[in-house]
Amino acid sequence: MQNDLFNSYEVPNGLLDEVYTTFPNSYTSYGQIKDLFYSLNPADFQKLNEYAKLSFLNQGITYAVYDEDNGGTEKIFPFDLFPRVIHQQEWERLEEGLLQRNKALNLFIGDVYGDQKILKDKVVPEELIFSSPHYVDLMKGFHPPGKIYTHICGTDLIRHTDGNFYVLEDNLRNPSGVSYVLINRETMKRTLSDIFKAISVETVNQYPSVLLQTLQSVAPGRDEDPTCVLLTPGQYNSAYYEHSFLAQAMGIDLVEGKDLYVERDMVYLKTIRGAQKVDVIYRRIDDAFLDPDEFRKESLLGVAGLMKAYLAGNITIVNAPGTGVSDDKAVCAYVPDMIRYYLKEEPIIANVPTYICNRPDDLKYVLEHLGELVVKPVDMSGGYGVTICDKLSKAELAELANTIKANPRNYIAQPKMMLSLHSTYIEDTNCFEPRHIDLRTFTLLGEDTAYVLPGGLTRVALRRGSLIVNSSQGGGSKDTWIIAK
Repeated sequence: MQNDLFNSYEVPNGLLDEVYTTFPNSYTSYGQIKDLFYSLNPADFQKLNEYAKLSFLNQGITYAVYDEDNGGTEKIFPFDLFPRVIHQQEWERLEEGLLQRNKALNLFIGDVYGDQKILKDKVVPEELIFSSPHYVDLMKGFHPPGKIYTHICGTDLIRHTDGNFYVLEDNLRNPSGVSYVLINRETMKRTLSDIFKAISVETVNQYPSVLLQTLQSVAPGRDEDPTCVLLTPGQYNSAYYEHSFLAQAMGIDLVEGKDLYVERDMVYLKTIRGAQKVDVIYRRIDDAFLDPDEFRKESLLGVAGLMKAYLAGNITIVNAPGTGVSDDKAVCAYVPDMIRYYLKEEPIIANVPTYICNRPDDLKYVLEHLGELVVKPVDMSGGYGVTICDKLSKAELAELANTIKANPRNYIAQPKMMLSLHSTYIEDTNCFEPRHIDLRTFTLLGEDTAYVLPGGLTRVALRRGSLIVNSSQGGGSKDTWIIAK
């Protein structure tokens, strides 16, 4: 029996709600979870919600939002207490697909900076790669330990109205958000502890130890006790909470560029006990700021001489410089072809259909059907620059068309995929309403590891009707449960 928290709940026609719609992969045992929330009156649930928010605030779980008027503003990361559930059988297939995808991406990066066979065979157009601002000439001919380039990948999935998951994009430079997966779970256990006694949910707390194992596995020379550090831009970075959380969870030093120096092509950490040799740097800064000797000379965030030490084989950088070529949304469209080319397999998870505006036929289609599509810059993240074209006026469509024609390499277009919905508490109405969600998954590759974090981060668009789930655009998150029954 629904209560006042759900009395106004209504699923829009033609959309898929993972809690209230039956579809082939639906989790039919949401009943226990719904019964718990139906048993709460609005006042009781509001107290629980405030307790969760206070828990986030006391732990400093915030992120920065930037705008032209106010600069950076710290906000509590919005968290919804109604969990998203994926059945273990479906998850196992997704896990297989994510590992397949990341193995192919890793082989692609190695090939791009090696023999470039995939380019010579014209499977991926070489102009896409060599025109990318993230292509790093210094990486040509260099192979990091174990030939692992993409140690950490954040792949974003959406469930469409057909009930299937699709890949929206890959994030290989500095994928963020995993700390919220771990904190969300702890907050759920503190706030709604009884439900974990009734339902067996797959754990996520092993991630820091597997991440550390991944870092250690790619240390130069495979030292028995390698020194790993996490390199952060500093406390003013929007993801600084995550940097400090992960460093503490792994038991490694959180450092800034000024804490490191290079001598005789070796990297050292300054400590009160003197210099300490560093073997692995988990970097959370972009290539451009890594080394002022090789990239941006004005950078104060990186370490002078770092690339020389890296290319000499004396330090491992995670992820490898130059992996950003695969973050390009136009290149992402070719990942299914990479899987077929390198692994001789069919992709397990399909891509969202993508039109690459740099291809004449695709450009023609995009311009003729612009009002039906979603247009994205190939090189932006955080939901910035995304244009949902059916909301534009004729004048705005004409302006966008001119912008695309002026620089087609910079844009892709996709059909408007209607992300699945999920029950989400809305504070303004003090009740649950359906909101669109996606899923950021986290895959680790090392010499001894191939691991996908169970569930990942479900992101939710808190604004009614919005398809943009990013926290920088007003989105929040949910705990994601993998359950066997």
